Amino acid sequence: MYPVIRMVYQLAVTRNAPPLPVTGTHVSYHRCWPWDIDLWMELNNGRTLTFYDLGRIPLAKRAGLVDLLKREGWGMTMAGASVRYRARIRAFEVVEMRSRVVGWDERFLYLEQSMWKGQTCCNQIVYRSAVTDHTGIVPMGQVAETMGVDPQSPPLPDWVQAWIDAEAVRPWPPAG
Repeated sequence: MYPVIRMVYQLAVTRNAPPLPVTGTHVSYHRCWPWDIDLWMELNNGRTLTFYDLGRIPLAKRAGLVDLLKREGWGMTMAGASVRYRARIRAFEVVEMRSRVVGWDERFLYLEQSMWKGQTCCNQIVYRSAVTDHTGIVPMGQVAETMGVDPQSPPLPDWVQAWIDAEAVRPWPPAG
C-alpha cells in the first residue's frame, strides 16, 4: 500500500515552508521502518522509489508546480528513471533526502534526488517527468512560461545529458 500517512505528514511539515525557485533544493528527512526493509534487512529498492515520491511531491508544491497543475487541469507522469545504490539503509535509520530540478528540454523535466546518512550518499536517482493534459505531453517551454519562469532551461549537467543520450538509442519497445 502507498504510504499515504507519510505523504500527508511530509506535506504537513512543509505547508509553511518558504517557496522555492524552480531549481531550488528541498530537504526532507525519512525513517526506514521495519516494513520498508527486504530480506537482506535493508531498505527495499521498490520502497526507495516510494521514499523519493515523499521528497518530490513537497518539492513540486514548494516550487509552485502543484498549484499550476491544479489550475491548468494538467497532470504529471514519470517517463524514466535511473538509480545508483551505494550504501545500505537499515531499519530505524534516518536519511536526509535532497530533491531538486536540474533542468528541462522540449518535452521533459529532469529531477535529481539523493539520500544521505551524514556525509555518505546512500543512493541517487535521476527522473524524467512530463506534464500532461488531455492531448498528451505539454511542452516544457509552455509549462515554464505559465509558471512565470524563463522557458530556457539552465544547462543540464553533463551526466544528465549523457543519460538522455543513452535513453535516445535504447530500443523501444524492447526486443524479446
